[in-house]
Amino acid sequence: MDSTTGRLRIGEVARETRETNISARVHLDSPAEIEISTGVGFFDHMLHQLAFHGRIGLVVQCEGDLHIDDHHTVEDVGIAIGQAVRSALGSTAVERYASLHAVMDESLSLIALDISGRGMLTWDCEFRREKIGDLSTECIREFFRAFAQSSGISLHIRRVTSENDHHLSESIFKGAGITLGRATRTVERSGVSSTKGVI
Repeated sequence: MDSTTGRLRIGEVARETRETNISARVHLDSPAEIEISTGVGFFDHMLHQLAFHGRIGLVVQCEGDLHIDDHHTVEDVGIAIGQAVRSALGSTAVERYASLHAVMDESLSLIALDISGRGMLTWDCEFRREKIGDLSTECIREFFRAFAQSSGISLHIRRVTSENDHHLSESIFKGAGITLGRATRTVERSGVSSTKGVI
C-alpha cells in the first residue's frame, strides 16, 4: 500500500489486438491471488514462479493465435504485465534497485533491475534447446524485453552457468520475481525514489 495516499498498489490492463486478447492484474502488496492461463503451459508455470517468489498477486488470462506460434502470446503478455506493474507503482516511493544471483540446482543466473522509468533489457543468456515444453526459448527474451520496456524498468539478465535449460529458465523467472518484489517494496520517503524528483 502507498503509505502517503493509502492507495492499494493494484494495476489492471486489458489489451486486445488482432493477435491476442489479454487481461492482466497485478497486486504488488498481496500474493494471495495467482491465476495464470495463457495457453502455453510452461510459460504459465514460469509466470507462477515469478509471482510466487516475488510475493506478488498476478492474474493473467490470454487468448492468442497459438495456431501460428507462441511468440505473440508471450510478447504481448510481457507488455500487459509490464503496463500493470507500472500502473500499480504509480508515484510510490520504493526501494527501486535490487539484484540477485538466482540458483536452481546446477543453474545460476544474475538478475538486476532498476525501476528507472527508462525501460530496457540487457540480455546475456543462451539456451541449448529451441523449446522447453511448449515455450520457445527465444520467446523468454522477448517476454522480458516487452516487460522491461512497458514497465519502465531497466533489467539485466545474465546466464552464469547451466547444464539444463529448464533449470536455467526457472532460475531466471524466480530471480526476476524476487528482485521485482524487493525493488517494489515501499520506503518511508517524501516524493519518488530519485534525486531528480521524477522517475
